[in-house]
Amino acid sequence: MDTAQITEHMEVVGSDGKHVGRVDHVRGSEIELAKMDLAGMGRHHMIPTSWVDWIDDKVHLTLTHDEAKSRWSEKQ
Repeated sequence: MDTAQITEHMEVVGSDGKHVGRVDHVRGSEIELAKMDLAGMGRHHMIPTSWVDWIDDKVHLTLTHDEAKSRWSEKQ
């Protein structure tokens, strides 16, 4: 999987097709999700690129929406 394909504002969806967030930046092995997205609740959240299953016009995760939200970390 080529993380260079992940660009700002791409939608991130869980394996169940539900919206997880929108890409703000890719920082090394992590994707920083935009805090202004409703799913972000006003905070930046980080998810590892290892959760990415495939990329087309969206970033598709191997985890469901609920799994991703329960395991993401808040940006320090």
